[in-house]
Amino acid sequence: MATNDQVTPRDFQEAEGLEDWRVLGEGACIHFPTGSFAESAAFVAALGELAGVEDHPPAVDVRDGGVTVRVVTVADDHFGMTGRDIEVARRISALARDRGLAADPSAVQYLLVIPGASDVAKVMPFWRAVLGYEARPDSPDEDLVDPRDRGPAFWFESMREPRPDGGGAVHVAVWVPHDQAEARVRAALAAGGRLVRDEFAPAWWTLADAAGNEADISTVTGRG
Repeated sequence: MATNDQVTPRDFQEAEGLEDWRVLGEGACIHFPTGSFAESAAFVAALGELAGVEDHPPAVDVRDGGVTVRVVTVADDHFGMTGRDIEVARRISALARDRGLAADPSAVQYLLVIPGASDVAKVMPFWRAVLGYEARPDSPDEDLVDPRDRGPAFWFESMREPRPDGGGAVHVAVWVPHDQAEARVRAALAAGGRLVRDEFAPAWWTLADAAGNEADISTVTGRG
């Protein structure tokens, strides 16, 4: 596989050596628990010395309890994974093993915000301005992303049934590992939520709180 070849979530998950990674949205994530911030920082310093990592740097979150890494390829015509992400992910996993770090696949998730409107083109400029975001290069009429890669992405969708007052609605999508999704749904229901729809499960379940605010529990299972 060439480094620039696009790969599907299934391709990535089935690639040798990536068993502890989880595909969430367009990218893949892994979390390595550590015993201290110093240990986390030392691992990231070593990660920075990996061959090829400077050419395709991952997104890294460093905390005193561990390090979370995300790999994704961003191009004008593609926002997802490629063979290069597989190569970098393998090197990161190998580095962690060499340093005695074991991954915790259950500790990753990815948040997405989804504003709905009867006319998406009318509301996107507002959100772009208020967030300081930019259009996603491969879907500029539908999605906004943080140019600093810190905040959640905003995906805009047309509402099938606009509210009676003509207003919009915002809900969140929580991307979780495929093997954690049903437990997350059960926990949300036990915490007072209700099931709005599950016709698209296991790709996503839509839940609502007691006030009617909605959230999707999302996975890459069943998606292209």
